[in-house]
Amino acid sequence: MECTINWGGPQGMLFVAQTGSGHIAAMDGAPEGGGNNLAPRPMELLLAGTGGCTAYDVVLILKRGRHAVTGCSVKLQAERADTDPKVFTSIHFTFTVTGKNLSRTVVERAIALSHDKYCSASAMLAHTAKITWSADIIDEAPAAADNA
Repeated sequence: MECTINWGGPQGMLFVAQTGSGHIAAMDGAPEGGGNNLAPRPMELLLAGTGGCTAYDVVLILKRGRHAVTGCSVKLQAERADTDPKVFTSIHFTFTVTGKNLSRTVVERAIALSHDKYCSASAMLAHTAKITWSADIIDEAPAAADNA
């Protein structure tokens, strides 16, 4: 895996990353740090990548188990150290998983497998951050017909 980062020039702190797979992502800084606030901060992208990594795992695990998953989102809330390096010190993942007849046990098992075994990003961040998670499950199973 590789990635190349190019600085946008002396008018700010815009950087463009080109990944080995040929995709691009822009990053910028806050105005007080010389940036122009045109793109996410690098640490925001790190957090977003971690969310994408674990959401990918959860959906894949549920689909492979032939569960009727129709949606998955995860909101990450992180705290950082006050001093440099300002590493993440805690991250809470709130998953919302939608599907038909999904049991809490199955969804929580998928989330736990992601965090304990498969998600490389959260495994790395767990070296500096306390990782916690919770899950909300939305059942899309059709309501029973009213016989009245």
